[in-house]
Amino acid sequence: MKSKIKLPPPLKPGDLLRVVAPSGALRELEGFEPGLEIWRSRGYRLELGSYYHASYGYLAGTDPQRREDLAAAWYDPECKGILCVRGGYGSARLLENWSWSNPPQPHLNKGGSMEIKWLIGFSDVTGLLWSLANVGVAGVHAPVLTTLASEPVWSIERLFTFLEGGSLAPLAGNGWGGGKVRGMLLPGNLTVATSLLGTKLQPCFDGVILALEDVTEYPYRIDRMLTQWRMMGAFAGVKGIALGRFSRCEPAPGIPSFTVEEVLRDRLSDLSIPIVSDLPFGHDGVNAALPVGQLVELDGDQGVLSW
Repeated sequence: MKSKIKLPPPLKPGDLLRVVAPSGALRELEGFEPGLEIWRSRGYRLELGSYYHASYGYLAGTDPQRREDLAAAWYDPECKGILCVRGGYGSARLLENWSWSNPPQPHLNKGGSMEIKWLIGFSDVTGLLWSLANVGVAGVHAPVLTTLASEPVWSIERLFTFLEGGSLAPLAGNGWGGGKVRGMLLPGNLTVATSLLGTKLQPCFDGVILALEDVTEYPYRIDRMLTQWRMMGAFAGVKGIALGRFSRCEPAPGIPSFTVEEVLRDRLSDLSIPIVSDLPFGHDGVNAALPVGQLVELDGDQGVLSW
């Protein structure tokens, strides 16, 4: 990861934000419309991408369609931020032939300098967030439009406070020990992050505090992924690990298994770095906003992640 990750300019009511579906097809309409309304009620103007509601198998449109929507948003000088519709799968397919500095279609190059802008999402959006961090731009690991309305008020306020230039309150979890450490926060979904290991999209982990969460993975699959990280030496430069929610990761009924909590302890507790678990981010519950690439402190004794 670049040593300096730049924050886009703070958002303000009246700014134009564009709605993009870079991954899975939109299914959760009951959450999508209220999510849009939250942004509109704060005074923001929203423009829906041409293919936000498209469906192509499990994807929200073909790769060229989804890439076109992402590029149209990123290279629009009036647009100040990109709101991701949902996660699912598909962002990595867009990044096979993608550049954050060169428009894929000549007509998108409108000349002049372009300000960087916010990218907001989580889950499969991890691929986009990490790719953007690789070029020195911070995004926000935060609720997508289909999940925003289910957040408690404090979590919604936290997101807008940060995007509009305010500071973030600490988050408390369960400390595993290891003392305090400072490093660059790199939040993401474990399954998506594991799929990026060894590719050009993998950031450098030296000096990083990883923040990981996951959903609907059996404990043995979490074990397999973390074992891959260990065997690749991917944890070597990591300074600390913040663990969020691993929801619906129960063992299959009737099959002998460790719990996901036991797997996390077994695969991580011998790394000799500060670790905090049970932090309020991830799927199926509070998903507190986490800035990508910003300096944070992780206290493994007190169980606190702070800015």
